[in-house]
Amino acid sequence: MRSSATRAFAPFVALLLLTGIAAAQSSAQTETQFAPDFAEKLTMLQDALIENEVTGSNVVLVGRDGEIVHRSVRNSGRRGDRDITEETLFPIWSMSKPITIVAMMTLHEKGLFDWNDPVSKYIPCFADLTVREGDTVRPAKTPLRVIDLMTHRSGYSYYPVVPGIPPRHDHPQQSQTKFKDLQEFCEAAADHPLDFDPGTDFRYGINQAILGRLVEVLSGRPFGTYLEEAIFEPLGMSETSFVLDQERRERFQPLWINIGDLKGYTNLLDELNYDPDSKAHFGGEGLVSNPADYAKFCEMLANNGDFRGRRIVSPQSIEAIRTVHSEDVFPELMPGVDMGFSVFVITDPEADGTHAPRGVFGWSGYHNTHFFVDPDTNAWAVFMSRSREFNGTIPPRLRAAVYGDRSTN
Repeated sequence: MRSSATRAFAPFVALLLLTGIAAAQSSAQTETQFAPDFAEKLTMLQDALIENEVTGSNVVLVGRDGEIVHRSVRNSGRRGDRDITEETLFPIWSMSKPITIVAMMTLHEKGLFDWNDPVSKYIPCFADLTVREGDTVRPAKTPLRVIDLMTHRSGYSYYPVVPGIPPRHDHPQQSQTKFKDLQEFCEAAADHPLDFDPGTDFRYGINQAILGRLVEVLSGRPFGTYLEEAIFEPLGMSETSFVLDQERRERFQPLWINIGDLKGYTNLLDELNYDPDSKAHFGGEGLVSNPADYAKFCEMLANNGDFRGRRIVSPQSIEAIRTVHSEDVFPELMPGVDMGFSVFVITDPEADGTHAPRGVFGWSGYHNTHFFVDPDTNAWAVFMSRSREFNGTIPPRLRAAVYGDRSTN
């Protein structure tokens, strides 16, 4: 595994500030075309996912230049499923991560922290971390820095490491129902040995939960409240929250399960705690949203941080999010893509094989949700379903349907 310019990140941002990201502005003048029949291909993909029992009902939205250019809902009509409407809510799982990252960018733009700051400067329990080596545990050789959490280079995992899986509840630092708040979660996490010294490798893990607490310390606000004030309210994301009260629960999409001999729909398996009284709001997987809300978030990202005249973050922050920090992290599941600030970034379009252009970035959620964004052409797409198990073929098939070049059935 190769590492890239984490330590050179500060000079890179300075260069962006001086140049005004002229290269990105230049490339934006050459519009990447969607496949002429992308709408038909998307519908074929949606139907195939239902027919092959990968998902239940599903929905896809595609936007460009501030407008939704395609919206398609495909309902299964199966017993136990529910037709998707404008009001339907989905658990977005790891699509919460980019929202947490944007929250951190807003605080960075205010000068409240530096990327290389030790996390212990703000959350003291992370001062004396340990690393597991075989059957022994030793002191960490490097401090845990803020940028290590942003890039999944902290040494924390999800135990085991599988992209998109939920927290394992048999690990004490993982159970959202165990902790009264994020500080208590951080104290348990700090007591858990790391898989490697911070900053030396990549491991997909619990980093955004820790970042949620960091947001609280830096802003002086509860994590969910800060997201409301800095992101959700300015974007009009009124349906995105960590909470499911009774009214919202009635709009929560049933979960389709197709794992081994287990097949069917259920409303009884949350896997996360959406209790209105909980203060343990996990920034890596805890949010509930709907396609229309998340489309607004994507529109902001695609428009370099601006949403219909409201500036959420700077263009430099968007460019920072998609700057590569780790390469070849999931070579079999995601060829041709590397990792930025908790998002995939297409760096080798030929290896990716979907005709999506270089620089497109996005992420997925455990229950088969996905989004991608292209700030160079102001384009984006969102896919939502609620199904298990996670299917890693959906994201590239979605991009291929939009841009062309890969069979979608």
